[in-house]
Amino acid sequence: MRAPDFWTEDGALAALLAPLGAGYDLAGRLRRALVPSVAADIPVVCVGNLVAGGAGKTPVVLALVEALAARGAAAHCLSRGYGGRAPGPRRVDAARDSAAEVGDEALLLARAAPSWVARDRTAGARAAAAAGARVLVMDDGFQNPALAKDLSLVVVDGAYGFGNRRVMPAGPLRETVARGLARADAVVLLGRDDWNLGAPLGARLPLLTARLEPRPGSERLAGRRVLAFAGIGRPDKFFATLAGPEGGLGAELVETRAFPDHHSYSAAELRTLRARARSLDALLVTTEKDAVRLTPEQREGIEILAVAVAWDDPAALQALLDTLPLCHERAP
Repeated sequence: MRAPDFWTEDGALAALLAPLGAGYDLAGRLRRALVPSVAADIPVVCVGNLVAGGAGKTPVVLALVEALAARGAAAHCLSRGYGGRAPGPRRVDAARDSAAEVGDEALLLARAAPSWVARDRTAGARAAAAAGARVLVMDDGFQNPALAKDLSLVVVDGAYGFGNRRVMPAGPLRETVARGLARADAVVLLGRDDWNLGAPLGARLPLLTARLEPRPGSERLAGRRVLAFAGIGRPDKFFATLAGPEGGLGAELVETRAFPDHHSYSAAELRTLRARARSLDALLVTTEKDAVRLTPEQREGIEILAVAVAWDDPAALQALLDTLPLCHERAP
């Protein structure tokens, strides 16, 4: 899906849909109240958000895996496998699995660490522990109460904030901000703080600020004519990274094409994109998340922009990880 424009404004349509939002919120509250949480045999770190769409959870998961690896902790990743048909628990094979089977996010994660997809998160945690995981990092699942969390980080896109602060379908929220933050242990504020959220969030919880930066090698795109396409939650962030006034690579963005999140590209769509890029004398560029949905043949001739989280205060992240019981097994 693509987030509707009215989710950023508290207008007449949002007010009309507010009763449905109240029902969605109530259903979530009941689920969290009635479904028991099961503790895993290993520490569980959850990276979630409060809004629908791309806040930047997956890059944060990858950054946590890197930080845990530096501590010598064998971290495995767990996701629902959104967009894939495999119910799991299933260990992802980055070389053989497709996005249609396990989802695009799981494929990205599997390139960095052992990764699992499981609609039943508790079963996924058991499978990961049995395979040698000593800490589990969940991509999403903050609203899912089935698996108990030892550390929950809520990721907030500084440029988008919480939209109109209404619950779906009246707005982008999966639950109210107050209830979500009450269960969180810390907030990760990504990018420019356009909504001045840093002070109020930091007053309630430990606040980590960070930004997404292009990985080394991306400077090859500087000054190049580019047709950028993306099927992610907020493609404008990707376009700004290529050519934005702050922190952009300096590419000449001659055209952009935005597709729905997790979009599966058809052969006809790719032919059209290639033909248009040729007519504009431009490079065709997409994201890592889009690229894993393409076959090796489909990726030929398409440049991929990879990004990573850059922490403003890495010591603050280390202090949070210090709270985890990173041991080989839980105390009885």
